[in-house]
Amino acid sequence: MANSSPAEVSKKDFDDLKQRCQIIFDADPSQRVNDFAIRRFLRAFKTVNDAFTAIIKYNNWRREFGVEKISENDAGVQAELATGKIKVLDHRDHLGRPIVYLAAKLHVAAERDRDELTRFIVFVLERACSRCEEEIIDNICIVFDLQDFALANMDYQFVKSLIWLLGKYYPERLGTCLIINSSYLFSGCWTVIRPWLNEVTASKVTFVNSEDQLRGYLIPESLPCFSP
Repeated sequence: MANSSPAEVSKKDFDDLKQRCQIIFDADPSQRVNDFAIRRFLRAFKTVNDAFTAIIKYNNWRREFGVEKISENDAGVQAELATGKIKVLDHRDHLGRPIVYLAAKLHVAAERDRDELTRFIVFVLERACSRCEEEIIDNICIVFDLQDFALANMDYQFVKSLIWLLGKYYPERLGTCLIINSSYLFSGCWTVIRPWLNEVTASKVTFVNSEDQLRGYLIPESLPCFSP
C-alpha cells in the first residue's frame, strides 16, 4: 500500500508562510485557506516564496474560474454525471480517503467538450476533497478502471488537464492512483503519459494486477465494476 504519511514541513517555514498569507487573508477573508492547505502547498512547492505565490494564484484561479459557482445543477455537470463515467463513491479506501472512480469505457474522447469536461473535473475534485477528514487524512484515492478499454476512450487532453489541475490547484491532494483491469493496449498510452508526471506523482500510481492486491487498498465490492 502507498505511504499515507505526508512529508513534514518545518515549523519555521510553516509559520513564515502563514504569516505572509495572513496579510492577504486580513485584507480579503475570501482568500483564506486553512492550515492543512498551507502545509500542502508548502510540501508541493518546497519554498515559502513559491508556496506563497502558488496560493495567490490558486485563489485568483478559483475566483476567475468560478469554482464556487459550479454545482450539480449545471447542465454540463448533469450531462457528465448522467454518463456514469466518473463518480465520487460513498465508500472510502482503507486509509479513509474518498474514492474517485473513473470508468474509461464510458468516455468517448471525440464526443466531449473540453471546457465542459474541465469544469466537470473541477466539480469532482471539489466534491471529493470536501469529503476529506483533514485531521485524519487530506488526500484522495483515484481509481482508473480500464475494463473494456479501447483507443476511442483514450483522451490525452483529459489526462493532461487532470494532472495540471492536481499539480497547480490541488497540490498534495492525490494520495494514490490505482489503475485496474489494465491491458496491453493501454501500455502504449502509458508510455505517452508517464513523462508528464513528476517523480512524486508517479510514485503514487499503482497498476493493480489482482483482486487480492486491490484489497490491500480498498474493498473491491465498493467499486461499480464489482457490483452485481
